[in-house]
Amino acid sequence: MDYEMIGITVLWFFLYGYLIVASVDFGAGFYSYYTKQTNKNHITHNIIQRYLSPVWEVTNVFLVFFFIGIVGFFPDTAYYYGTALLLPGSVAIILLALRGSYYAFATYGAEESKFYSFLYGATGLLIPASLSTVLTISEGGYISTENDGVQLLYGELFGSLYSWGVVLLAIVSVLFISASFLTFYASRAKDSQAMSLLRKYALTWSFPSIGMGIIVFFLLNKRNPEHFQSMLDIWWIFGLSLVAFALATYFIWQKKHLGIAFILVMIQYFLAFFGYGAAHLPYLLYPYLTIYDGFTNETMAISLIVAFIGGLLMLIPSLYLLMRLFLFDADYIEGKK
Repeated sequence: MDYEMIGITVLWFFLYGYLIVASVDFGAGFYSYYTKQTNKNHITHNIIQRYLSPVWEVTNVFLVFFFIGIVGFFPDTAYYYGTALLLPGSVAIILLALRGSYYAFATYGAEESKFYSFLYGATGLLIPASLSTVLTISEGGYISTENDGVQLLYGELFGSLYSWGVVLLAIVSVLFISASFLTFYASRAKDSQAMSLLRKYALTWSFPSIGMGIIVFFLLNKRNPEHFQSMLDIWWIFGLSLVAFALATYFIWQKKHLGIAFILVMIQYFLAFFGYGAAHLPYLLYPYLTIYDGFTNETMAISLIVAFIGGLLMLIPSLYLLMRLFLFDADYIEGKK
């Protein structure tokens, strides 16, 4: 395996980590607001707050690592994506800042504001929608490189069925992943009311998530036939992802093995995410940029690979300790401390 492949594989692991951790976080924010509006906040509030309190500050670590790494390994991405995503990226940063502000105010005991509560819930859906623009643009046809400059074709982006399909897929996936985890978390807390409600949300969003995945898969055929064919060549990966989804949904429906159910959800998205990424190679931005274009020099590549693998090996045990000492501590999860 060459340095380019090692580099993009490590970065893809960080992006997958962000996909899972951030999805639980964003979905929890939406459910927190939604249950307030439907007068069910008293059922889920404690469970959601117990999860968010120790976790919200580390959620974006994965994203920071990914963006530093993608520019470090592939400097040309800064030119193409940095220009094309100036507006969508700025929107995402503003939304992340608003979300961080809500966390800070809530942590330090500021009065509950309906407006801030609304922003908190809305950003849970708008942030993944805005970040999904990167995957959409990578398929090609959404930017112009005329006159030695990069321009995002907003008409093409907003008028594309594939673009909107990816946005909807991102949103329903966030809601499904989050509800699946929170259902398990509520069961560990022995909170039957919260578990029952969150289980209902998980089942509600399960089939829209897999349905949108299938729809986006076929929409890709018109947007980027080459990528679509590459995905067909490794169809068995997506078949295994579908099996993992079916088993996870079955366990949630049966109210048993909820921890295994969430692990299966993680496996479902791991297979689909890495299958999508593998089929997209060698392109980072079709057809302008591949992993071999403008790759950093060998010395820098080795340094970055060592640093990022080391960071990953430190981050995983840190998350394990966070879960062991806080999230899944018997007294903490049951609200005794």
